[in-house]
Formats: sequence, C-alpha cells, structure tokens
Amino acid sequence: MSTGRRALEAQLPHTRLSRRLDSLVTRIGDAVSWLWIVLLATIVTNVVMRYVFGEGRIEFEELQWHLYAIGFLSALSYGVVTDDHVRVDFARARMDVRVQAWVELYGILLLLFPFVVLVLHYAVPFIAYSWQTGEVSQAPGGLPYRWFIKGVLFAGFALLGLSAWSRLCRVWSFLFGTPPALPEDESP
Repeated sequence: MSTGRRALEAQLPHTRLSRRLDSLVTRIGDAVSWLWIVLLATIVTNVVMRYVFGEGRIEFEELQWHLYAIGFLSALSYGVVTDDHVRVDFARARMDVRVQAWVELYGILLLLFPFVVLVLHYAVPFIAYSWQTGEVSQAPGGLPYRWFIKGVLFAGFALLGLSAWSRLCRVWSFLFGTPPALPEDESP
C-alpha cells in the first residue's frame, strides 16, 4: 500500500456512527467470509461428480454462482470499511492529506452514493417481479427462489451504502470537525 493512502486512513477520525456502522459491516463480512469455504466445497463436489462419476449437476453450478455473488457483494462494503478497495493510487499518493480527504468526500457524494441509490432503486422492482412470478431457474434441475439471489443484490448495495455513510462521517469529521471524533480507545 502506498504511504499516501495509509496517511489519510491513519488520520481519519472515527465518530460514534462510523464505529457502529464499521462494526456491523465487519461482523457481516467476517460471517460471510465463511461462504468461500462452502463455495470451494461446492466446486470440488461438482468437479468430482462430473469427472469421477460422470454426472454433472446444474444445481451445483448455479449454487457456485450464487455463493460467489453473495461473497462479492458483501466484500464490496467490507473493502470500503477496511480501506482495502481498489483506487488509483499513482495520483492520490502525491496529494496532500487534506486534498485526499476532499477527493474522497466528492467521490462518495458524487459517484458512490448516486450509484448505490440507482442500483437500489432499480433492484426493488427487479426483485418484486421475481417474487410475484415465482421465478425459478430456466435450466432443467436449476435452483428455485430466484428472488432470493436478486435480493442479495439489494442487500449488498444497502450494505455498501452503509459503508459509504460511515466513510463519509469519518471524512466529514476530519475536514469540518463535526461530528466530534471519538478517542481511539472509546467504543461506540
């Protein structure tokens, strides 16, 4: 990691709200991280069934896609909270810490929040239609309850919105001094 990235992260204060939101997202991220083991077991089972027993199952293939989607969508918010997401560091590392904070503020307000709101807005009718029609996989032997995995899209982006809100609170506190920063050792 670049020193510029860590410099801003080290200086961003926590607020009561950011600590609570970060704690929630981290707990969910830690819990969902166990799905990667389930995904690995599903892949191995599918491969063994296909190449050892000559019997592939579409349920396992679709379950793989669903588990990967759940893991990926929850990892987005976890990456924002832990500041381990992808960004263009070659320019950012050369910026002053306050400039980095202003870029972060505008990035959250003008790019991340509108994108999250847009996805959430269009996800609701997408999920509702799937629920109302009782949508199932079109593949023979595929998984039922297609609305569930579509609902994970909404949940993942709602969690991303909470992560962005937490980050916004921290950046706002750094730039404007409000809400007041918590001492490092104080819990929410």
